[in-house]
This record gives sequence, structure tokens and C-alpha cells, in this order.
Amino acid sequence: MVGTTAKPEPAARTSSNHQRGSKMSSTPSTSELVILGAPIVLRDGSHVRIRQGHHADRELLVRGFERLSRGSRYRRFLTLMPELSDEMAGYLTDIDHHHHEAMIAIDEQTGEGVGIARYVRDPQRPHVAEVALTVIDDWQGRGLGVLLLEVISARAREQGVTTFTGLILATNDEVMGLLKHLDAVRIVDCDAGSVQVEVQIPEIGVGPALRKLLQVAARNDVAGLPHFPR
Repeated sequence: MVGTTAKPEPAARTSSNHQRGSKMSSTPSTSELVILGAPIVLRDGSHVRIRQGHHADRELLVRGFERLSRGSRYRRFLTLMPELSDEMAGYLTDIDHHHHEAMIAIDEQTGEGVGIARYVRDPQRPHVAEVALTVIDDWQGRGLGVLLLEVISARAREQGVTTFTGLILATNDEVMGLLKHLDAVRIVDCDAGSVQVEVQIPEIGVGPALRKLLQVAARNDVAGLPHFPR
């Protein structure tokens, strides 16, 4: 996960009409965000809307990639990537909303994409999906990362996904120690400085384990949770 918020905490606010009946205490439900396109006010007062990604979002995705810093690109994809190839852009927009889902945050003022969360289901374990999150550099620190993580978690639950998996590039003992003390996080494999983890998706919201991983991934020495979906 690249470009996460510095202080992961619920920060989205909607009107009372959108919040009524929602199980989530801090953000609207997925149906409110997707079907109604509810406007969301982040903690700095900026406005976004969350919607599902589609095949037609290729150019939106390419423009968003161009706004990512070199460091954010590396933390997201775990490789130096000067540009988004046609093949990768095609993959990232090949969304069926069941096996592969993406939720995009749109800046209400400009209409440009400022963040995206996605999951890709494991074909061998259909209840497991790899999750990825990217927030444009100048939109980091506003609470958008947590919002997107909560929305993609809700979509995953609706589609029968119970577990998120991801790859973290941990380069020091402090990060490894933190991961090992997260009871809800299972370390699946460690290889050459990268750590594959699995986290159960809570019934509501994102839960403390996902929040902590979001915080860990925001550090400069940790690559995103996870990298490019395989």
C-alpha cells in the first residue's frame, strides 16, 4: 500500500441521511457510497466521492500514476516504475466487481482520481484476496487511506471474502517486531526483506489490525500493503 495516511483514523463525514441505518460508525456504507455517490468531507475539509472502478478508467488511472512521486511508485509496486505500461493499465482496469474490485476516490473539485483501493481474489482460495491501496502524495494525511480501506473491506465482505493478504517490505527489526506482536496478523512467509501477511476482515469497519498495518505501511521504510496484485 502506497501513500497511506500518516494518522489512520476515521475522518469521513456525511449527512445524517446517508449515515442513517449504516452499520459503520464513522463512514457511510458501501451501498451509500456506490449507489448514492455520497459526498464525503475529509478531516481537512476537502471533498471526495467514492465509486467503483470501471474499464473506462484507464486514462484516469494513468493520470493518477503520473502524479505519484518516485518513492510512492516504488512502495506501491516494489519496483522502480517510470511509467504505467499499457499491459498493467489494462490489468488494473479489468474489473469484474467480484473477483477483482476497485474503489476510486474522486476529487469533487477537479474530477480527478486521488486514491484507489482494490482487491483481487485468490483463485485457489476464494475467501482470500490480495488488497492494495494507493493515495496520491498531496492527498496523504487527510484520512483518505482509512476511508478507502474501510470501503474496500465492505465490498470484500459483500462478495464473500473473509481474509486479506498482502506483501510488506520491512527493512528493519523494529517493523518486524511490530508485525509479530499484532495477534490478528499472520505472517505467512518472509523472503529477502519482504513479509507476506494475512489479516481477517472484521465484520464491521477495518478493525485494529488493519489500522495498524495501514500505519506501518505509511512509514518510509515499509513498502505497501501489499504490492501489485498477482
